[in-house]
Amino acid sequence: MSAPLVIALAYDRLCTFEFACAVELFSLERPELNVDWYRFQVCAIEAGKLRAAGGILVEAPYALRRLDQLKRGDIIVIPGWRDTDEIPPLELIKKIRAAYSRGVRFCTICSGIFVLAAAGILDERRVTTHWRYAEKLRSTYPRLQVEPDDLYVDDGQIISSAGSAAGLDMLLYLVRKDYGVKIANQVAQRLVIPPHREGGQAQFIPRPIAQDERGRLSQLLDWIRAHPTRSHSLPELAQRAAMSERTLQRQFLELTHCTPKEWIARERVAIAKELLETSTTSLSRIVELTGFGSEETFRRQFKRITSTSPIAYRKQFFGN
Repeated sequence: MSAPLVIALAYDRLCTFEFACAVELFSLERPELNVDWYRFQVCAIEAGKLRAAGGILVEAPYALRRLDQLKRGDIIVIPGWRDTDEIPPLELIKKIRAAYSRGVRFCTICSGIFVLAAAGILDERRVTTHWRYAEKLRSTYPRLQVEPDDLYVDDGQIISSAGSAAGLDMLLYLVRKDYGVKIANQVAQRLVIPPHREGGQAQFIPRPIAQDERGRLSQLLDWIRAHPTRSHSLPELAQRAAMSERTLQRQFLELTHCTPKEWIARERVAIAKELLETSTTSLSRIVELTGFGSEETFRRQFKRITSTSPIAYRKQFFGN
């Protein structure tokens, strides 16, 4: 049985980095692995030279009809789609549906999941995308089970990943499924990246901020940021904002989509992340500076919000 054929889709306004992830993983010869490595091709969904991010022009050797030759176990990689508001061409949708019915596997990176969603093959499936697009994906295609915190989601025939570099995590995972841990580790070593990243994309999502920077609540948020070590009880915050506790909670939800307690926890975690990224400050000192009260509480809240531990998070910036 021959190695799986991987076809990466190319199109006008191509996302260069996401496309390059597929090229790097599948197109290079890897004699050191001593395995029958993937075969790789590029298929254009449109005729002519295609513009890619960075002023690059791409001319693919294969057209859409090439997808007709894919069989069960082969793979189509869809880089970030050029516009989440644009429905893909009907011919592409037809080819995707036909390939799906034959058992072809799909890997999407970032907004590439919108292409499969438009093709109607994702109903009731678990998927992910870049955190910036998660809510739009969920609202546009409500029958999908969107997992916004995950770096990638394996739902059998379809594997989806979050933004940009998470595509490498997903594709390494695919290598691990197809060829085993040892081979995947060797590929990761050649790429000079970890074979598996801890946590999910929740650790990279910016903390909620107020839209109305002139309001009383915005001023309160600024004051909380300046005093992270205080207890910040709801009665105290309501008094400072000159609101009732009920009004304060309602406005917090409207403005930040969080309760006051949750927003403060996320703000404290954001401060801790900055300290972990830029300093060797001890965890006990970080607990003091962020107002968590104890290391146990700090570790628990950090893990809950970022899906990784403080130590694992720091290692991404300082190594071992």
